[in-house]
Amino acid sequence: MVTARVNGLTVGYEVIGEGRPWAITPGGRVARDSPGVRELAEALAERGNRVLIWDRPNTGESDVCFTGSSESAMQADTLAALLAHLDMTPAVIAGGSGGSRVSLLTAARHPGTAAGLALWWISGGVFGLLSIGSYYCAGSIRAAWEGGMEAVAELPEWAEVLERNPANRRRFLDTDPKEFIATLERWLAAYCPRDDEPVPGMSDADAQALDLPALVFRSGASDLHHRRETSEQVAALLPGARLVEPPWGDAEWSERQAARTSGEAPGLFVRWPLLAPVLDTWAREAIPLGAGA
Repeated sequence: MVTARVNGLTVGYEVIGEGRPWAITPGGRVARDSPGVRELAEALAERGNRVLIWDRPNTGESDVCFTGSSESAMQADTLAALLAHLDMTPAVIAGGSGGSRVSLLTAARHPGTAAGLALWWISGGVFGLLSIGSYYCAGSIRAAWEGGMEAVAELPEWAEVLERNPANRRRFLDTDPKEFIATLERWLAAYCPRDDEPVPGMSDADAQALDLPALVFRSGASDLHHRRETSEQVAALLPGARLVEPPWGDAEWSERQAARTSGEAPGLFVRWPLLAPVLDTWAREAIPLGAGA
């Protein structure tokens, strides 16, 4: 277990390869070793890149943390601090689903951290945003309200971070339930859809100010959680964006969900390594080495 201490938190991470710095952030509350994440990093490393994969606070081996305007903003601040700690700025910051949101917020909140952005499966739409807000926050709010922090620590959604970082149990139990509820309600409210905010925490103006090379993969028309129009809207707002088709079919998200549920595949991200050739070719064409330094 390799960790760094940044922003008062212990964060688990790995760096793979040598060359242009990259950071890859997965989605959900899943760790860096979710199948497909490391394999994408290794595929980029084979092409001459130095790639960070990491456990966001509240995932994997990292500490839990209940601060900030939103969970994604807190994680973005942590990623920026981790990249600086590792002397990996500016980096090409990439991610899918929740990882795309963290990547965007990292670049927007910490100028100079990103040399470029690569984004796929950008969460959006009324149903998509409200459903993930409920998924991330509602159960913990109810548990804290009814049973205090002991009840929160017993929720299945926190089992992995307790198993892989046992000190997190004390962090839960030392948290004031009222403060925890206030934080999680603030995080939940951040997912409320807004006409001028295509991604929670990032306004149209924020996106238009991100004058960086960006590669945005168009979401599938069938994807209810990562709406096609959201990917197109983000690509239109980012001044340096290129909108491209992903290396998989329209129903990739629903197919990965079905495969995971049936046990046919170990996770949602197993086909992410298919992105590596496109990502590396784009970066070499669009981002001169040392850009943003």
